[in-house]
Amino acid sequence: MLGYVMNSLLLSFIWMGTVAYYAGLSCRPQLRLTTFGIICSSEVGVSRRQALEQLDKKLAEDDDRAALSLAKDLQGKPGGLRCFGGARQVPQRLYSLDELRLNGIEASSLLSPVDATLGSIERNLQLAAALGGLAAWNVLGFNPQEVLYFSLGLLFLWTLDSHEAGHFLIAYLVGILPKGYTLTSLEALKKEGSLNVQAGTAFVDFEFVEEVNAGKVSATTLNRFSCIALAGVAAEYLLYGIAEGGLADINKLDMLLKSLAFTQKKADSQVRWSVLNTVLLLRRHELARAKLAEAMSMGKSVGTCIGVIEETIDDSDIQLQLG
Repeated sequence: MLGYVMNSLLLSFIWMGTVAYYAGLSCRPQLRLTTFGIICSSEVGVSRRQALEQLDKKLAEDDDRAALSLAKDLQGKPGGLRCFGGARQVPQRLYSLDELRLNGIEASSLLSPVDATLGSIERNLQLAAALGGLAAWNVLGFNPQEVLYFSLGLLFLWTLDSHEAGHFLIAYLVGILPKGYTLTSLEALKKEGSLNVQAGTAFVDFEFVEEVNAGKVSATTLNRFSCIALAGVAAEYLLYGIAEGGLADINKLDMLLKSLAFTQKKADSQVRWSVLNTVLLLRRHELARAKLAEAMSMGKSVGTCIGVIEETIDDSDIQLQLG
């Protein structure tokens, strides 16, 4: 029964990232070593870029196993993917609501999102009319639908980018490889006049699928996907003080915990830890999230987006994996 229930959740979950040199006493070895260091620094950038291009190729071919294998080969290596699975996470234990508040987190504002998309669209149309939108249609030749697209673009695209960038960034940091993303709600509206096509981020999650098929999800996997599920609403909460979207993400997490037969206390513990961990990660890496959102808004490849993360986050902000 667990396998059946969990499999029903899979497609939903799929959519939701010091080198020291010891020179000798003579001048000649010092110069040689310094030059070598400069060359290596340049080669590191080229090596990572080439690896990420190869990663994009494997993802485009739907070769998830090869893509993940490549990412793991470079995981934690200087010049490789230092940040992949490199999140500095909080200890896992039962946190009280007061402890969340002490960390500046009001759970009710984060975990009770309202999908206000349709209502907001109506308000945008009213606002456009009130601000002279009707006159603009006549003077500039815009029809009502084009004004709607413009309103949506201004007011929702940034939120959409930020939400999905939250999913992408947290997934990468906890060690789940993003596979792709779409910010096509607006395009769907333009082409089909429908809002039914949702934006989302997909992940290389065959390991999760294998655990589900085996009838048991490990604590590590559950922790990762709990944080990923909450990352979108957490990003919105940090930016706007409240999460207006992402209700589906929270419902999926709730269904997952119920399918695992979690008691209410155990579910509360899982969710509170995930909220605290995710919010603190997003706060620590706000610059990376902002740059990632910008890259995603321009439709950059997964590999390019990963490169943005790697170039933005400093070694001191991650858990370096020595090996």
